[in-house]
Amino acid sequence: MMELGQLEAGVRNGDVDTVLTVFPDLQGRLMGKRVTGHFFVDEVAHEGIHACNYLLAVDVEMNPLAGYRFASWDQGYGDVKAVPDLATLRPVPWLEKTALVVCDLVDDHDEPVEVSPRQVLRRQVERAAARGLAVDIGAELEFFLFKDSYEEAAAKGYSGLVPHAPYNEDYHVLQTTKDEYLIRQIRNGMDAAGVEVEFSKGEAAAGQHEINLRYAEALEMADRHTIYKNGAKEIAALNGRSITFMAKWSMAEVGSSCHLHSSVRGAGEETARHWLGGLMATARELAWCFAPYVNSYKRYQPDSWAPTAIVWGRDNRTCGFRLVPGRVESRIPGADANPYIAYAATIAGGLHGIEHAIEPPPEHEGNAYEATGVPRVPSTIVEAIEGLEASTVAVEAFGKDVHEHLLNTARQEWEASNRVVTDWELARNFERI
Repeated sequence: MMELGQLEAGVRNGDVDTVLTVFPDLQGRLMGKRVTGHFFVDEVAHEGIHACNYLLAVDVEMNPLAGYRFASWDQGYGDVKAVPDLATLRPVPWLEKTALVVCDLVDDHDEPVEVSPRQVLRRQVERAAARGLAVDIGAELEFFLFKDSYEEAAAKGYSGLVPHAPYNEDYHVLQTTKDEYLIRQIRNGMDAAGVEVEFSKGEAAAGQHEINLRYAEALEMADRHTIYKNGAKEIAALNGRSITFMAKWSMAEVGSSCHLHSSVRGAGEETARHWLGGLMATARELAWCFAPYVNSYKRYQPDSWAPTAIVWGRDNRTCGFRLVPGRVESRIPGADANPYIAYAATIAGGLHGIEHAIEPPPEHEGNAYEATGVPRVPSTIVEAIEGLEASTVAVEAFGKDVHEHLLNTARQEWEASNRVVTDWELARNFERI
């Protein structure tokens, strides 16, 4: 990490000439501006920067979407102000003479923009704090590494890509040694940027990896999570490689998860039990917060390491929720989840359980893929949208405006998918029907 005084000194002596001044969008990506070091120190560190509010009302392809109350063509797509949170200031070792700071968004009255993802999470952290509780979170992010560059992958239409390993490399040291020239850059780069890494390992498919970040307070962890995803892709691109955090890049392979560990400081055994009860009771209605794309739901396949049943077990990887010492692991989120929204939903669900003293159901023993008579993870985004729309927990926790904002984002994703004819449809139906 970096103090403002250190940055000022770095700018003076020429060690820093650029500050990435950023904030997360609805997809959990970093948006913002590259600010010259001297202008950041003189102006932006104290006054912030302005950006178009449409950045909180676009899809993954940056298309402005209809249906938002917050921003629209009719309103003229005005500005928001990004105010640096100087506690997040850090170097970016993989980019020359560059630092980064995460910002909070405010309106022209300097009031927080409630629909901004960082603010959505901050409100849930505040709700927990009002009960004397602090929430810690850990994220286990999986991704696929390819020998193709991003440009080569696009030119191929993302077909026929070459995984960086020819076989399942789960825990393999030999194959991961072949990948180490790149994975080591990510590990060490993140550590040097204040995104503390525990370890890396090969995962359960050809070219799949997992790099785990150290457990931290929820908002700090969400910032680290976002910086890590962005930085890992940048480091891959700088090496002529590509990685994807898609939940399911190929139906022939396992998906990529974001196993989400949570625990509550200040909680006794009963509170921890009700936390689990709340996570389970709200898992279906808040599912979109963990799986925000049409593609996300293709990950939930039997015998695939992704859960299908909303049950819990002790150290049982077939369950939607796995209890490990001191933590609850939700196996529902995919690697494509926006961490701010996913973490906010986790806290909202857990607090709901605490507030209503919700007891979790009995422990599931055995293969949860074969469980009967239990609630299931939604199998399509349509199911998830219906759950979110009807969710009183989401309205009460997030507020009506945020609920509507997220719900419109979900609906627009589904509508976009219905405006595309896929290769699968053409191959299946062109001649045969």
